Amino acid sequence: MEFLAKKPGAQPGTATRATTKQKGDAAEDAALRHLQAAGLKLLSRNYRTPGRGGGEIDLILRERDGTLVFAEVRQRSSASHGGAAASVGVVKQRRIVFAARHYLMRLREPPPCRFDVVLVEPAGVQWLRAAFDAG
Repeated sequence: MEFLAKKPGAQPGTATRATTKQKGDAAEDAALRHLQAAGLKLLSRNYRTPGRGGGEIDLILRERDGTLVFAEVRQRSSASHGGAAASVGVVKQRRIVFAARHYLMRLREPPPCRFDVVLVEPAGVQWLRAAFDAG
């Protein structure tokens, strides 16, 4: 998947490689479209905890049955180094769980929850439901 972006002020017909942020945003957009097509409703995007050492959740969605889904979006241009799934290690999982607990504290009655990972790779989008737990 090749992303190209126009540089501000660039000559017409010229393009440069997309920045890491632009690639990440495009991957999140693709993941969100995939999840919404499956019937999930977006509640929050790029939810961050305040302060240093916190965590971030790419997408927070709700299933039709009320389950809250905390989704981590991972994008890789190739499957070398284990692909996108291998990039969600224990430390990343802990930060996501920390941010999820912070988000849940705002709710009066926490619903059932799960942690999903959405992989955006050249072969397409793959949704890994219940990829890890808060344990």
